[in-house]
Order: sequence, then structure tokens, then C-alpha cells
Amino acid sequence: MTTQTEIAQRVVESILAQKLAPGERLGEQELADLFGVSRTLVREALMQLQARGFVEVRTRKGWYVVEPSFEEARDAFAARRVIETGMLREAGRPLQSAIRRLRKHVADERQAIEDGDAATRTFLLADFHVCLAECYGNRLLSDVMRDLTARTTLVALLYQSSHDAAQSCAEHAAIVDALERGDAKTAEKLMLAHIGSVQGALNESSASSVDEHARLRASLTPLRLAK
Repeated sequence: MTTQTEIAQRVVESILAQKLAPGERLGEQELADLFGVSRTLVREALMQLQARGFVEVRTRKGWYVVEPSFEEARDAFAARRVIETGMLREAGRPLQSAIRRLRKHVADERQAIEDGDAATRTFLLADFHVCLAECYGNRLLSDVMRDLTARTTLVALLYQSSHDAAQSCAEHAAIVDALERGDAKTAEKLMLAHIGSVQGALNESSASSVDEHARLRASLTPLRLAK
């Protein structure tokens, strides 16, 4: 039986893949039917997501994916700068197994870009930062990074980011190269530049709300990621 945690995880994965948009309504009955569970379980999952800052309740309207303000967007990117550069600073030279995993992740990004698979491509580009945290064996940090990258993914969709996927992939590859050399300082600088370029591609004036009466536009089926 699907648990509330699994439902919440599926929603976050769909946000990372930009399959769910800011302002999109999450109907309790629709989700219950989709997952084959009770509305009570769905409500518990949505409350979990609300506590993590991904959904909100609108009076007499229901549950919606949050629409971050531009100020909240700046805060999210600022938090990523502090956490991700600190993580690289403390990491030193990672194990070769970590480098192999990161290189495979970048290769999967490239493949998704070549295949024109927008959802998988978007998910993997965001998940690189989660993968980096996981490589250092810190589960709490991984959870924090997953939430932060999901937040900035919502921001990128809401403010119509013009950042190029191939550019992101190349920047990830450069970070991995620096880590493999044991050059943490260069990795930090590259990460700062990468986060800055993603943030700089946002268009503050482009935010628009999704029709609150629209049905869920995106399937919450799992992504078929390469093993």
C-alpha cells in the first residue's frame, strides 16, 4: 500500500521534473484515485508537504503548489550558496566511487538532453546537487538539498528561467573534474558561478499564475531513470 511519505516523494519528484507547476491545484480526490488510497492518507501527505513549504491551503479552494515570491527565490538561492559551497569545502577529496557516481549522473544528464526528454533532463539537472550530498554520506544534508533544489525548480518555472540545460550539464561536469583533482577551492568557485548563472537567468516580470480551476496537468508516475 502506498504510504503518505511515498505520495509526498512522488509530488516532490514531479516538481523537480517540472511536471507540476507553481499554483497548480492538487485535488485530494484526484490524488486518492491516482494512488489508490484514502483521502485521509492524501491529506496527511499534503500536510507533510505543507510543513516542507511545497504546498499551501487556500480557504474554501483546496491544496495548491506554492508560488514563491521573488524575495523567497533569492532566499532559496542564498541558502544553496551557503550549503553547497560549505559541503564542497568540507569534503576534501571524495572517494573514487563517489566520482564514478557523479560522472554517471552527468552522463545520464547528457543522454536525457540528447533524447529530448524534458522531464528526465530537468529532474536529473536538479538531482545532481542531491546526488552530490548523497556521495558524502550525509542523509540529513541530502534531504535539505532535495527540498532546496525543488524550491528553486519551482522558482525557475514560475519566473521562466532561460538557463540552458546543456550549459548546466557542462557546469556540473566541470565541478566533478575539480573534485576528482582534489581541488575543492575551484569546485567551490564553479558551484558559486553555476548557482549564480541559474539565478541570473530568472525573469522577475514573467511570473504568472496557473488557472486555479485547472486539473492536474502532469502525471505523477515515476520517472524512468537509468540505473
